Amino acid sequence: MSAAPAFADGYRSRRILNWMLVGLLYAFFYMTRYNYTALGPLLLDAFGWTKKDLSFLETAMPFIYGLSVLVNAPLADKIGGRKAFLIGAVGVVVFNILFGLCHLLVLAPPVITGEGKARVIVTAAQIAGGLTPRQLAYVLSGVWACNAYFQSFGALSIVKINAQWFHTSERGTFGAIFGVLIRLGLVLGFSVVPFIASLLPWYWGFWIPAAGVTLFGVLTWAYVVETPEDAGFPPFDTGDALMGEPGERVGVLVVVKKVLSTRTMWTIALASVMIGFVRRSVVDAWWPAYFKEVHHVQGSDALYQATAWGIALAGIAGGFTLGILSDRVFQTRRAPVVVMGFLGMATCLALFWGADALALGGVAACLCMALLSFFVNGAHGLIGGAASMDFGGRRGAATAAGLFDGMQYFFAAPFTGLLVGWITQDYGWQVWKLWPLPFALVGAAVMATLWNVLPRGRTAGH
Repeated sequence: MSAAPAFADGYRSRRILNWMLVGLLYAFFYMTRYNYTALGPLLLDAFGWTKKDLSFLETAMPFIYGLSVLVNAPLADKIGGRKAFLIGAVGVVVFNILFGLCHLLVLAPPVITGEGKARVIVTAAQIAGGLTPRQLAYVLSGVWACNAYFQSFGALSIVKINAQWFHTSERGTFGAIFGVLIRLGLVLGFSVVPFIASLLPWYWGFWIPAAGVTLFGVLTWAYVVETPEDAGFPPFDTGDALMGEPGERVGVLVVVKKVLSTRTMWTIALASVMIGFVRRSVVDAWWPAYFKEVHHVQGSDALYQATAWGIALAGIAGGFTLGILSDRVFQTRRAPVVVMGFLGMATCLALFWGADALALGGVAACLCMALLSFFVNGAHGLIGGAASMDFGGRRGAATAAGLFDGMQYFFAAPFTGLLVGWITQDYGWQVWKLWPLPFALVGAAVMATLWNVLPRGRTAGH
């Protein structure tokens, strides 16, 4: 087990300042990514879309995001997390503003009757330039794909920066804190954005989050530093995977080769893809539309808000529970705890299906969603937050995060976007719940092969 590090005077307080600012900026990145999903039911009515139209955007975002993190990860390792974060912030603000401005393209709203399978678009929306609603969906998919490109700098940057500041013995717990930020961002997206849309026109749900990114982007520019050395502290041995000699400048190609050359890294990446199938299919994407159609609740209703907060709080609890188990019980081994997470996901999906099969109502569905979030967030935090730093090291942290996070989004995109839109439109929500269950079982089997693996090529007991 890695020895606990000794910290210089003032180190912890300076790290907290760094962490809080980049963490809150990352949370607002999430708000400007999932505001679209939270507003999906409103956009269906505003533009006269079907769920298949909606699925184009749900596909474009993760596909381009996944491709972009793979491309931008070496760039973030080269230029540093702080600069990469600020580049991303500028782009995120621009394309959220542009998406909101697209409401001006609707010359006359659609006429719609019924909901769910009984929903009928009586008269299509009139769109500027003679566009059809589906063609407008293609246009907005392009806008949202551009947002996804700049969103990709977020996870890379936060992992890159914090890989310089956190020792391996702390990183399971760091993964939990990483999960807190994800859940905070999802609360901002899934709870606060619908509240904004209940008071103001829907496009403010894109503009107000963009203002939040602007604020914390400026604060990050003013106060965040890349490394402990930049803040005046002595060099800090983080205890992670070694790459080059201390102080040596390591080229991007060396980092990429190191990160992509081991079976361990590819196994973790495959497990990340399996998490993506579950996470993007249910927890992070389609559930607002499910609650609207099945349980007839809107974004400002109590049951919807309880679900949004339940997903967030249970996800935070899962992150800390699995992260602390990994650090303290399993001696920095990530795989055993991630296996537990995958098995928990499979169980929760089966329970979720049973809740509606037995007509237990919206409260039961809310509880199932929260419990699923517990396991999804715990596993994702360990892979995206801890393992990427452990096995990528200080110099390769962003590239490792790009591999894990990018493959999760890239390969999940067609399955959790177009395919889920088709499943929910033609086969209903019960099939949607069972759809990702096999992937959770595959993920458990894959991570079980790394049961005793530790950073720096060690195994438990050696």
